[in-house]
Amino acid sequence: MDNSGKEKEATALMAEAEKKMKSSQSFFGAIFGGGSSKLEEACDMFVRAANMYKMAKNWCAAGNAFSQAANLHLQMQSKHDAATNFIDAGNAFKKADPQEAINCLNRAIEIYTDMGRFTIAAKHHITIAEIYETEMVDIDKAIAHYEQAADYYKGEESTSSANKCLLKVATYAAQLEQYPKAIEIYEQVGTHAMDSTLLKYSAKDHFFKAALCHFCVDMLNAKLAVQKYEEMFPAFSDARESKLLKKLLDAYEEQNLEAYTDSVKEFDTISRLDQWLTTMLLRIKKTIQDDESDLR
Repeated sequence: MDNSGKEKEATALMAEAEKKMKSSQSFFGAIFGGGSSKLEEACDMFVRAANMYKMAKNWCAAGNAFSQAANLHLQMQSKHDAATNFIDAGNAFKKADPQEAINCLNRAIEIYTDMGRFTIAAKHHITIAEIYETEMVDIDKAIAHYEQAADYYKGEESTSSANKCLLKVATYAAQLEQYPKAIEIYEQVGTHAMDSTLLKYSAKDHFFKAALCHFCVDMLNAKLAVQKYEEMFPAFSDARESKLLKKLLDAYEEQNLEAYTDSVKEFDTISRLDQWLTTMLLRIKKTIQDDESDLR
């Protein structure tokens, strides 16, 4: 069956489901019973129609059919099934209508939190955050959903999942120049990592990023931060990241732009700088250039 055939079949199923719904609410339906079984049949039809629409790649129609099924499940007090269908609706809408996808996922989250299923709710907050990141390009809202996910994970003692979300928050907070927020997260995650045998190696990366955020605010802050991290985590003093920070601090104090650039290039030949690190290092470099031009 081609796509148009699948769409026709789906549309017929939708009409049939609507009929079942109406007859379940009719006077005779109420007198003779069977209303709830008709609603269940209607639910099944909406889901079958949604899957047909999915095969035909009509994502909005699929999302709408799943939403209809979800609302019927709510009417029948089947919360778990309702949440599942709202997630299905969200996944379908994601391909065509990001805002509607977010609305459906939020409905599912409300149900899951009401049921005390916070880990599942957190997972769907991450999905919403990703839609805001990639489709809607609304970083403030993405941050809010990552924070909410982290909060739920923490409450369920899932520290590593919470930290993954918090690191996303820190990445964006620093990009938006919300440095104190980013520093707090990097220090918190770094401290957690250094106490763990498995994560110890990553602690230096978190302290490195925290120090760069300090540097963007104030050079003296950065100097004190590096000292603090070395005292807390002695292995940091031998790390290439710590050595780079010290070279950059020296270059900054001397207002030596060339030394600053050379130190960054040398570091980059061994450890490739990602987009975030490059942005932060360029921001610091710009303050040297600005200070130099102020002196002229």
